Amino acid sequence: MGEGGSSGAGRAGASFCRVYEVMRALRGPGGCPWDREQTPSSVRANLVEEAYECIEAITSRKPGHIREELGDVFLVATFMAYMYEEEGAFSVADVLEGLADKLVRRHPHVFGDSSADTADKVLAQWKEIKVKVEGKKPKDSVIDEVPGALPPLERAYKIQKKAAKAGFDWSAAEDVWDKVREETEEAHCACASANADKLEEEIGDLFFSIVNLSRFLKIDPSLALARASAKFTRRFQEVERRMKEEGLPLSRENFALMDRLWDEVKGEE
Repeated sequence: MGEGGSSGAGRAGASFCRVYEVMRALRGPGGCPWDREQTPSSVRANLVEEAYECIEAITSRKPGHIREELGDVFLVATFMAYMYEEEGAFSVADVLEGLADKLVRRHPHVFGDSSADTADKVLAQWKEIKVKVEGKKPKDSVIDEVPGALPPLERAYKIQKKAAKAGFDWSAAEDVWDKVREETEEAHCACASANADKLEEEIGDLFFSIVNLSRFLKIDPSLALARASAKFTRRFQEVERRMKEEGLPLSRENFALMDRLWDEVKGEE
């Protein structure tokens, strides 16, 4: 390893040791009451939340923001690992050593004598190692490789990617657009019925078709939706501000005015 790499590794190790010691103090006698009360179950949702905030930061392309949010991801992961260390289940070091061992084991083309000179070959080798070396049960279906606990939007996207990689995919974008229009019409027709289950099913099909369109056009639907949500939030908050200036409440009775202000805000962007 070069001098710069060695120096970077040493600094990273020292910094992680500092984080570990801070965590010990927070969880120890005389530490923070809130931190001492937490369990892996109570903070598990934080892991998902911090991951999404990190994704948002990466999308913003602001290094300072990204650095902070990556730190929060490290925080939750270290926090949870340390709780298990306290229980005697395993240590934080066990987690890190296990990770390093797995990375080396699954990259024999880097750390061994295997050959894999393309990303596809690397992924195929990775799957083979999981089954033949690590003894993991082979998946009966390519879709079984998609975790069931993923949020619905992400799971739909990954399911479609798996199916497409197996050759089950549209041949042209216009075909996918036609499917979206078909599902839109079916959902619209379902609105006329009193069958809530049918309407839910058709709305789900519409969502699924839009996710498929996003994937086909090489757009991550989660990122696209997050961007749309951020845009809506920005515009709505400006509408709120202008309504306050007028001394008027946000209400259904004032919808026409709010809609006009919305168009003004949209036009100014």
